[in-house]
Amino acid sequence: MELELIHDWLMSLSENYNVNPYIFAGIYVGAIPFFTLSVAWIVRNKRKNKQITLPVLSTGFFLSSAYIYLMIAGENVPTWVYLLIIGLLGYGIYTTFNKIKNTKKEKATA
Repeated sequence: MELELIHDWLMSLSENYNVNPYIFAGIYVGAIPFFTLSVAWIVRNKRKNKQITLPVLSTGFFLSSAYIYLMIAGENVPTWVYLLIIGLLGYGIYTTFNKIKNTKKEKATA
């Protein structure tokens, strides 16, 4: 019964904002392995003193892919949602940057 209520609520959001929550969730979850591989690519390139431009772009794309879908497909989305997305992306960039920075430090001390 509760799952049906959640489904109905999600689908009502879909009607209001033209965003399918299942597509959003699929993109969000589906991007996780590619995001992780992109971070590993950055770390590997940094350790080998190679360019990190392409891996950074890849990481950024996979970090934001579900939100890009929301911004492209969404209609009448409230301003606070865009502010939340900006905050989430900012936090994601910050934590990813720290993870990469700390990984390089760990190798230097090992």
